[in-house]
Amino acid sequence: MSFFKLLQKKGSNPIPPAPDSVRRETVHGAPPLRRIPQPNTSRPKSNLPSLQAGVRKVGRAQTDGTRRGHTIRRKHSSQPRLQSDSGSQGSDVELETRVKRKKLAHEDHRPQRNDLRSGTAFAEDDSGELPMVHAAHIASVDKAPKYRPAFPQAVDCSTVMLQYPSASPRETFNLVEPVQSDDFKPLDDIKETLEVVVNHYMQGSEASIFTDDSDGLLRRLKRARDKKDGPLYVLLIQEWNDAITRLRRSGVFTKMLDQLTWLDLRLIERILTQTYARTVSLRVSTLRQYENGTDNVYGELLPKFVSDIFRVTGLGPDHVFVDLGSGVGNVVLQAALEAGCESWGCEIMGNACVLAALQEQEFKARCRLWGLTNGSINLQSGDFLENATIHKALQRADVVLVNNQAFTPELNDRLTSQFLDLKEGCKIVSLKSFVPAGHKITSRNLNSPYNVLDVVEKHYYSGCVSWTDASGSYFVSTKDGSRLRKFVDKDAAGP
Repeated sequence: MSFFKLLQKKGSNPIPPAPDSVRRETVHGAPPLRRIPQPNTSRPKSNLPSLQAGVRKVGRAQTDGTRRGHTIRRKHSSQPRLQSDSGSQGSDVELETRVKRKKLAHEDHRPQRNDLRSGTAFAEDDSGELPMVHAAHIASVDKAPKYRPAFPQAVDCSTVMLQYPSASPRETFNLVEPVQSDDFKPLDDIKETLEVVVNHYMQGSEASIFTDDSDGLLRRLKRARDKKDGPLYVLLIQEWNDAITRLRRSGVFTKMLDQLTWLDLRLIERILTQTYARTVSLRVSTLRQYENGTDNVYGELLPKFVSDIFRVTGLGPDHVFVDLGSGVGNVVLQAALEAGCESWGCEIMGNACVLAALQEQEFKARCRLWGLTNGSINLQSGDFLENATIHKALQRADVVLVNNQAFTPELNDRLTSQFLDLKEGCKIVSLKSFVPAGHKITSRNLNSPYNVLDVVEKHYYSGCVSWTDASGSYFVSTKDGSRLRKFVDKDAAGP
């Protein structure tokens, strides 16, 4: 969840054109995730619902209901996709080299935050009702034939309540499993949540009681699940709850969060995945009407790619972020959490706007469960070319995201003209360049908006977008009028 982006003077003796305005640069992806050793030596693939390839548009609808541009053609998948893939393949030596290079590039430019911990969420009296969608609301035996008991021999062991790191109320889970593999898996949700808590809220001896290969709590939970031992599984969840409560009251979690200045991508993905699974996944069919009877779907920028964009643009807590064509709000939420910034989005599709509002509410509850703060979230509906509120936000924006993969040239030109109102230094991230290849400043095109955009072409690796596993290019345009001013001054000075 995400890009974007003076006077007419005719000279009788034109000055030679300025150099091409697009530079090329390869940007490496996110580094490997820091984690404490787990009972299993390999990380299992997530089965949780993740971002649906069909949520974020790469085209944009006109106000009359027709589409501007073309959609990316790909068969619709029933499996939602939000979790980022692990990256490109290669030999062990090549992979190790890439990992080291990515880690150095990434850690030097992370958005730095000093206010990660929510004081309210860790107050011991934070036990009031939390307006969230419990896992039990979306997966239960009452929803047969979609779900069946996970422990069929222990009918009395049907529900558990799970404690998160904060003092907020526990989440209720029904111990069921889906009949279809694409549906939400409560026990997988519990497992991945526990792993993320252990990896990112504790360390050393505090974590070892959970991660010990022979008798750690995570290993014992796995054994109970594999053996279909419902009573033991319930007892172990209670053991988890007691241990987490004890660690919280002793200040372990607050101390850990107060030492952090950034959030690891796996923690961010966990919160976004939980939010999406409890809101959008339940209503994803409402978005399919925009496929117009074809197998066309609209693509999503995955969290790994979005995180790299934040790093490359230097997005931080004092900045303003605007996503033009924000879909169900995934990137807007990620910016508010990861960068802690003032985050804006504008979407024209009515049903997507409804889902974005649901995500915003659930996301805020999830952040409280995890004891985290987030930047302000501002979701607007309507045409971003006509929305006055968004226009004002753009004038203050530091980073603008435009997924213009399928925009028509006419729409791109209209957007480029609006970029003239951006402040100097604002960065626009897009999947297609707003400046034509080979564009040069000449005395005959001095009033072109292309002249104030300094464009760098960058590259992302596989597993960064939902509509293809291939790598690709994106562009970062910086609003910079200095080249045009130098050209005009030189032109005025004459040969």
